[in-house]
Amino acid sequence: MFKYKQVIVVRADLKMSPGKIAAQVAHGSVGAAEMARKKHRRWFSLWFSEGQKKVVVKVNSERELLDLKKKADSLGLPNMLIQDAGLTELPPGTVTALGIGPAPNEILDQVTGGLPLL
Repeated sequence: MFKYKQVIVVRADLKMSPGKIAAQVAHGSVGAAEMARKKHRRWFSLWFSEGQKKVVVKVNSERELLDLKKKADSLGLPNMLIQDAGLTELPPGTVTALGIGPAPNEILDQVTGGLPLL
């Protein structure tokens, strides 16, 4: 049973291509994991040894994504907000995704537990 996970939240309203979504999810995952490695070494280490469980969910607006970031910050969860560089499909600075964790499931679920899978 996994006790730790990482959740990456993607904006579904942007209608990104599958490849673009994959890149944004990867940015969110790596960025949040690096934050955890620096500030929550134990969480990172346990998550890594369990097999690095990741869940990808969706929201329908930038506002929803920013509200999730505020909640993650208030709970002390490592997270990384992703803004696109604007080299392909989106204007520069478009907020696309939010990586949260790794962290204990019960804490992360307070932020993302009710969101639908992508």
